This record gives sequence, C-alpha cells and structure tokens, in this order.
Amino acid sequence: MIIEVDIYSAIRLRYTGGESIRSISKSLGISRQTVKKYCEGNTHPDVRKTYERSAAVITSDVESFILSCFLEDEVENIKKQKHTAKRIYDRLVNEKNFTGSYSSVRDAVRRLRAEHEIPPQSDIPLTYDPGEAVQIDWGEATVYIDGQKTKISLFCARLCNSCDILVQAYRTQNQETFLEAQQRAFDFFGGVPRRVIFDNAKVAVKEGFGLYAKPQDKYLSFSAHYAFTLDFCNPAKGNEKGLVENLVGYARRNFFVPVPRVDDMKSLNEQLWQLCLNYRATHKVAGRNQSVSELYAIEKEYLNPIPRFRFDTSKTVYAKVDDFSIVRYEKNNYSVPTRYIRKEVTIKGYADEVFILYEGKPIATYQRSYGSGNTQYRLEHYIDLLERKSRAVFNAKPVRDNITKELLDWGKILPGGNKEMVKLLRLCLDYGEDKILSIKRSIPSHIIPTVDIVRSCLNEPLETPVIYLNQDIEVLETDLTKYDRKFGVVK
Repeated sequence: MIIEVDIYSAIRLRYTGGESIRSISKSLGISRQTVKKYCEGNTHPDVRKTYERSAAVITSDVESFILSCFLEDEVENIKKQKHTAKRIYDRLVNEKNFTGSYSSVRDAVRRLRAEHEIPPQSDIPLTYDPGEAVQIDWGEATVYIDGQKTKISLFCARLCNSCDILVQAYRTQNQETFLEAQQRAFDFFGGVPRRVIFDNAKVAVKEGFGLYAKPQDKYLSFSAHYAFTLDFCNPAKGNEKGLVENLVGYARRNFFVPVPRVDDMKSLNEQLWQLCLNYRATHKVAGRNQSVSELYAIEKEYLNPIPRFRFDTSKTVYAKVDDFSIVRYEKNNYSVPTRYIRKEVTIKGYADEVFILYEGKPIATYQRSYGSGNTQYRLEHYIDLLERKSRAVFNAKPVRDNITKELLDWGKILPGGNKEMVKLLRLCLDYGEDKILSIKRSIPSHIIPTVDIVRSCLNEPLETPVIYLNQDIEVLETDLTKYDRKFGVVK
C-alpha cells in the first residue's frame, strides 16, 4: 500500500512514542502490515522499487548467441548490413530452435547492446604539452565593408596548451588564404607549434579523411618548411578540435557584435589583431588556475622558431598579355603597361593582393578581385598608347574607369581637342586629379581653358627672384704676389 507523508509521519511519531502496531493500525484505519513496514523507518513512501523481470527464455546460451552477432558486425564493419533484433530473433528460431517471443529477444538485444557499446556522445578529456599543438578552423561572420553588407570567412587558431587565440578575416576560403592565415598565426604566436589539427577541408586535403587523408601538395610543402606535422580530424567530429570550435562562436559573439563597419579588409584585420592581443592580456579560461597571458608566456618558449625564409603562399600562374594589355587571373582581368603586350608574365595571387611580374620584376599590383568578369584598369598603363592614338581618348575604358565625369566634360571643351585631353591626363597622373580639378575651378568662366594655363598654375613662380641669405658669406683676401715672385714676374 502506498501512503501519504502525513500518514507516514503519524505512524513514525506514534510508534516512537511507544504505541503498539495494533493500536496504530486501528486508529489510522490501515493494515498492520503497512504499519509494520513503515514504523521503524526502514523505508520511505517516496521510495519505489525498480521493476525487474527477466524472461526465463533468455538463457545464457541465448545471450551468448546475441553477443556473437554483435561481434560479427564489428568484424565485418559494414554500416548498412548489421544485425537487427528481428534478424537475431529469426536466426535464434532457425539455428537454436528458440521458442520464446520476439519481444523478449528485442529487450535482451537492447539491454546487451547498451552494456557493450560506448555512447557516441562520450568524450575523453584532453591535455596538451606547451608548444605541442594548435587547432585551426574556418567560420563565417557578417560585416559592413565600405558600406556594403558582406559575408566573410573567419580563420580561427588556438594554441592547445595556453588557449591563446588569433582570428583573421578573409573574403573567401582558398589555399592562398589558408596558408597566409597560418603564417599570420605563427607571427602572432611568435613561433610554430609541432602539430596542426584541422578538419578535412579541400584547401588542405585532396582525398581521404582522418588518418587516411592525403594533404594537398602545397600544404605538404608548407608544413615541411615550418616543421609541423598534420593531424586531420574524422568527418563530422568537431569534438576532436573542440577548443577552436568554441572559438568560432566566441569570436562571432564578442568581436562582431555590434556588426563592424570598416573601410576595407586590412583595417578589419588590424582591429581583430588588437582584440586578440587584449584577449591574451586579460582573459582567463574557466577551470584553469592561470590566465591566458601567464600560460602563453610559458608556451612561447616551447614553440619552434619561425624560418627566416618566408614561404610564398601565393597561387602562381603564367599568362600572356593580350592585345588590350590585359591578363586574366581567376576569372578576373588586370591591366599592365602596354609595352608588355604579347609577352608572358607571372601572376601571384595572395589573399588580398595580386602581383604581376615580368622577368622577376613587379610591373603592377592590385587589390584582388573576387567574383567573375571584373576588370581593373590603370590609366598610367595606357597613357603612352593614348598619346599615339588620341582619337580614342573619350571612349577609352581605362580613361572612363579612372577619371571623373567633371574632368571628362571639361576636356571636351579644350581648344586642342583629343590631344589636349591626353596632355591633361598626363598632368593628372603627375600631379593628381584633385589638383587639376582645383585649378579648373579657379579659372574664371570667361577665360577659355587650355593645358598651358593649367601648366602655368602648376609651375607657380617664386614671389621674388631675390634669394636672401641668413648671413653674409665671409670672403678671405688672398695675397697673390707670392705667385708673381715665384714665376719671376716681380723682382
């Protein structure tokens, strides 16, 4: 019988007060067996005995057969061809003449499987020696770059011993950004850990996963130069790099709220660099006795030194300059000086910049374009050609893409026509468009503008031709008669 707490209290109080079980039973109207059960406090009404009932048909032989089925599955290791409870029941009936019910076998399979399998959620606490490893990963965040809402990729790195961090932002996730980001991490940490832990992303792995992963050739060369070993995680096993997985969320919540508004990626990364320095100086990880700063000071001494030669992280290609003085790199176009038309140049693409070289010497540098079909022109690359083909000046894309409409409209009213406009463009390259426009605005409206007027304003004469010295120059008098005496001119 299940009783309430007030009845239980009355039984205990009366019994400890000396009242008999018979009297308590009669006065409370409950059986003597119930009073006897609770009077000495050997149990409590809230205690419920767990229901246990084992089927008699599940003998030790049946359990051994079920376990042997589990063992077969482990040996074969075929994910979609494993014993189910129904299949085990059918085999027991056919092979062991089992006469019990399917439900008894199903319950036994569930119980034995739980006893012999490790739950997939189980984790092992890990610890790392100073300088042993760094975990790296990618994440995403949203920022405003030059007023445009932009989704960016976050590279996150965390030293496993001290938990020091670095977070940097990139336009996309490719091999150039991946290698450059690790270089920055080594610079930030002041050394190279002995092991890098990462997942199986294509920027690092060309085939396989985990222990069987084959790294990309350039990443293998990069790791050889910086003397660290590669440790790739198993698919969908974020717990194998839990430190950096937590960092991705931490960075989004703490570094990108409120949403940053920056002019370019460089200024954003400078902000993130400083935030990571502040984290190092002030943060203390829960459950640790020392701060990140104290642990980092110890771990830094165990990091391998950074090689003096800086590994080239760029994606390098060779291309021929076309007749429009343009080269193509990663679906986008970049101009070069016209003297390199039909010559082969080297293009080095980094995370944020593109360098174009001819015979090892740089001839053009650009901010890297992402997307497709974009063309960047430089006016200085075409000015020599425009001096020869001045009729094309007002329709030339390098001119329209680099010169304001105000200057173009002004050039159309110059007396010399197209040739005068080309001369004006040359002055823009030499002195800057803002300077030329300021001169244009200073010329009275009744005066017809010419390039010579602009030149005269650029070459402003001195206020006075007289040069004043701070002090007079002292001229020493020299006795020249000694030369006359030497050569016998004077006796």
